[in-house]
Amino acid sequence: MPEDPLHQRHDKLFKSGFSDPANAAGFLRGQFPQALATAIDWGGLRLEPGTFVDSQFRHSESDLLFSAPLHGGACLIYLLFEHQRAFDPWIALRLLRYMVRIWEQWQKKHPQAGKLPVILPVVLAQNARTWNIPTRFATLLDIPAAVADDLAGQAPDFLFRLVQLADLPFEKITGTPAGILVLRALKAEQIEKLLGEELWDEALIARAQGTFEMILRYILSQADIDKAAFARRVDLVESPDIKNAAMTLAQQFRQEGRILAQQRAVIDALEIRFERVPDGLREEIGRISDSGQLHALLRAAIRCADIESFTKEL
Repeated sequence: MPEDPLHQRHDKLFKSGFSDPANAAGFLRGQFPQALATAIDWGGLRLEPGTFVDSQFRHSESDLLFSAPLHGGACLIYLLFEHQRAFDPWIALRLLRYMVRIWEQWQKKHPQAGKLPVILPVVLAQNARTWNIPTRFATLLDIPAAVADDLAGQAPDFLFRLVQLADLPFEKITGTPAGILVLRALKAEQIEKLLGEELWDEALIARAQGTFEMILRYILSQADIDKAAFARRVDLVESPDIKNAAMTLAQQFRQEGRILAQQRAVIDALEIRFERVPDGLREEIGRISDSGQLHALLRAAIRCADIESFTKEL
């Protein structure tokens, strides 16, 4: 069972949308100075494996790493997605740690290389209010003004791009249709506009049909979403295809919710009776989608003498 559903839905939408290099390129190319953006071969952008986030921040941030050709060489672009509510003035310090981890991983994969690739860090903040955060690492250092010139080049320093959804009007979000739709959804969630016209832009949705189901699941997964308001929003949709997709998915989501509730009831009953439920058993229960079978398993969980007896009912 997921430990942090809030993080899971933000993380899933972000990664599902921007793991696609085309969507990532459409978004990222607009975040750098024109000369640098032109020097990067965005058609050669590739997603690299791994995550570099500190364990204590995995409830509030996610990351993606890309490689791309750069003037006959290569660079790495690191995209850190922040969805914590309050700003953290130490983001640049975390970025430095993550960048060192990226270089260490790269070095292991390329032991014969004589130099490290440049890393271009970008922070995407899913915030409702603008954060006043310096985007230069050196601003975190206590450097006396009297010796600032003498220390030039002695202390680590880098710039990172900070994209704040709070600062970005819906109509100013650029990229591919799918990428725009994902970013609009992430912005809308923070300002309670998931049912607003900015997200339910039918012209945009028509160009990103494959992403629309993912957006609907994101909307319906919100614990406080008004189901009646959602139904009214769907009624306003003019496109039959979009309307039917929304209605069908809403029905599927309700059924999935009932199945999930039954799965949780079975596991809760086992935990109450036996305290610990093995991970393998949890996973096996999570794969069962038949409502009748789950009802029978709940009765078995209440009546069985021990875990071993219960597993025989599966």
